[in-house]
Amino acid sequence: MMQRYPRLSIFFHWLIALLIIVAFIVGSIMTDLSFSPFKLKVFSWHKWIGVTILGLVALRLITRLIKGAPPYPSTMPAWQKKAAHWTHVLLYVLMFAVPLSGYFYTLAAGYPVVYFGLFELPVLIPASPELKPILKLSHIVLTKVLAAAFFIHAAAALKHALIDKDGMFRRMLPTKSGETSL
Repeated sequence: MMQRYPRLSIFFHWLIALLIIVAFIVGSIMTDLSFSPFKLKVFSWHKWIGVTILGLVALRLITRLIKGAPPYPSTMPAWQKKAAHWTHVLLYVLMFAVPLSGYFYTLAAGYPVVYFGLFELPVLIPASPELKPILKLSHIVLTKVLAAAFFIHAAAALKHALIDKDGMFRRMLPTKSGETSL
């Protein structure tokens, strides 16, 4: 029987995936809204989701470093193992880079990030009209690269589930009652 990811990793995986989808949708529609109190709320929601993703990804990475990941099946070709490894590395880098670029873009624009309206996150850079367009473009490009990597990851998972039927997809599904996991 193929080893599964730890339950905590599975929980983080699906929660982060859902939040990334929501952040992408909110980010896509918020820029087309006309200026209003509602638009400001939507921007805040987008920032809150991004900060939450950043924290959860940090916890997910710590969990992965401590608990590891189950080995790939021996039947999986070496090139697929390398592609999976580097796609995961890219996803982790982007899951940090996208929220950080948005955070720094917000700061460069001269706005604080107040998490859930409760506390202001540190202002690590001053407002900067010179950096603002660079950080905005960086956030947009990194988001598009993340969307592409996310799609590739999902497509590969579906390939393993529907075509290869090699158990790879089930490693990340929530466990059924009575099943054990790492």
